[in-house]
Amino acid sequence: MLLLLLQLASTQTVQTGFLDRTVTVAGQSYHYQVYVPATYAAQPSWPAILFLHGAGERGSDGLLQTSVGLAPAIRQNPSRYPAIVVFPQVPRDSLWVGTPADMAVAALQQTMREFHVDPKRVYLTGLSMGGNGTWYIAYRHPELFAAVVPICGWIRDFPQFRGSQPVVPGDSAQIMPLLVQKLGKTPIWIFHGEVDQVVNVNGSREPAAALKAAGADVHYTEMLGLNHNSWDAAYGSDEFVKWLFAQQRR
Repeated sequence: MLLLLLQLASTQTVQTGFLDRTVTVAGQSYHYQVYVPATYAAQPSWPAILFLHGAGERGSDGLLQTSVGLAPAIRQNPSRYPAIVVFPQVPRDSLWVGTPADMAVAALQQTMREFHVDPKRVYLTGLSMGGNGTWYIAYRHPELFAAVVPICGWIRDFPQFRGSQPVVPGDSAQIMPLLVQKLGKTPIWIFHGEVDQVVNVNGSREPAAALKAAGADVHYTEMLGLNHNSWDAAYGSDEFVKWLFAQQRR
């Protein structure tokens, strides 16, 4: 009987594609999506990506966050992203700070327990509000990520977003030195549109310059002529994808 059960377990097919999941944080349940490659069963472990959406995809349906950014890039060319990808969603009128940030990390950790994830190849990326969230989570959990990719994000307080918090708490004069101290050893690739009219490009220029001055492993790509949507070009770049999956946490 035991042998039969083991044989049945070995033949069970793991669901692939975009899967519905929930995670509970501080007594509240949140919907998120997990993308599992069709070839999941073909290899023993996989890289993982935590993706943070922008302000327009906030809600509680657990789906809207897959309509912009990384998920469309995956649907267009699945072979470009051979990874388990986690898509949490913040509630309406929330940002990727405080409890929503904790929820994103909890969704990632739950996914790492459910699927065969290589803990040395876990990556963090997000766009716009999620770019800010990428900096926020990376600053608080640098030990989790082999690489960090903020797209059209920002570091300092952004008054246009109600509830916005600086990525680095404390004296504003110390924000960049403390950011460098915390993330100076983490490979980072920053993207931003040159003529972004939603999030000023200085939101990326300043941390890129500070990290470069400190000799950190940082790439900065400013998309000439692009407005806010610099994510389609970033996620569609073969050069970027090759770099991303080459990164391993030391």
